[in-house]
Parts: sequence; C-alpha cells; structure tokens
Amino acid sequence: MKKHLLLSAFIILGLTSCSNERAAIDNVESMKGPEMANFNKALRSVNQPKNRPTPTERNPNSLELSDSRKELLVPASKDLILSTGISEKEMMRQTGGDKTKIIVWANKIYFEKNKEINRSLKLEN
Repeated sequence: MKKHLLLSAFIILGLTSCSNERAAIDNVESMKGPEMANFNKALRSVNQPKNRPTPTERNPNSLELSDSRKELLVPASKDLILSTGISEKEMMRQTGGDKTKIIVWANKIYFEKNKEINRSLKLEN
C-alpha cells in the first residue's frame, strides 16, 4: 500500500512539474508577440540550405548578407519596427530605405525585447 501511495505521489508531482514548465513556455511565447515570432522565423529561414548564398553571391571578404537573403528578412524587419509605434514614414526617414539599416534596426529591437522578457521572467522566479 505504501508503494502505491508513494508511486502516485511521484506521478502527481511529475505531472504538475511538467504542466508548470509548459505554462512558462507559453508565457514567454505570449510575451513575444506575432511580430517577434515572424522575425525569428525569418532569421531561421535565412540559414536554411535553400536560402544559402550561391557562389556568385558569396563574398569572402564581407559579412554582409546577399540581396536575396536580405529580401527574406526585410518584411519581418519592417513589421517588427512598426510594432514599436514608429510610423513607416519615420522608419524610411531614419533608414533611407536601406535594407541593411532596416534589418540592423529590427535586430536591435528583437534583442532588446528578448532582454526585457528574460528580465521579467527572472523577476517572476
């Protein structure tokens, strides 16, 4: 009888522990928002084999992305920047429509928001 009671206590403890982890993951995802999720997907898609630069696009002396890879990131980058309350007119004024500047700006926003989320999670725990 003690074995069954002890076993059921461990099972209940394990199930509640797993459900708490899932809740924490869901909480983080809800804090990010759709723009951050789309930007994250775009970042991942850049590194997929089908989107890697061709030998003609590859420049061994530069770390800059090829134009085709920039095109994958620009729409998600613009959405992320606009989600902060910046108008499209202001974004174009500050970047001059330069794709690289838009992507860099979105990267800064993305990593700043990730820092904020991590800080708030540490405060909760």
